[in-house]
Amino acid sequence: MFRRASAMPSFAARSFSTTPRASFAKLCVIGRLAAEPELVATSTGQELVRYAVGVSTGTKSKEHTSWFRVASFDEGPRREYLMNLPKGTLLHLEANAAMNTFEDSEGKKQSRLQLTQRSIEVISRPRNMAEESAPEPLAAAAA
Repeated sequence: MFRRASAMPSFAARSFSTTPRASFAKLCVIGRLAAEPELVATSTGQELVRYAVGVSTGTKSKEHTSWFRVASFDEGPRREYLMNLPKGTLLHLEANAAMNTFEDSEGKKQSRLQLTQRSIEVISRPRNMAEESAPEPLAAAAA
């Protein structure tokens, strides 16, 4: 008497694309710039911006900081904006993540997580930068 109008497929299908799904790893990080970003060139001559972001977790007495190395291939005004961010800037970063394996100077194999920036948003500037950009109080200006 009661029949299901349509049978549900046993797997989800992507109706908007005929190509297979691509695998990727994406990481979202909210943390502070460890130092001012630096412009470097690869062995092929391509320029990129490198920087590190620190993320602290835990309580004050048991705080632990994880450091993430990030590469950005942005050019033009976006690169200039990134290059002018001061140490301590609080960022929201979205990046592709990949494990890179290499040999160190002693010939030992090492692995490192490499993040390639997809997007970046400044949440806040360091406190000392905010104080420097604030207008002087009237009492101080009159003295």
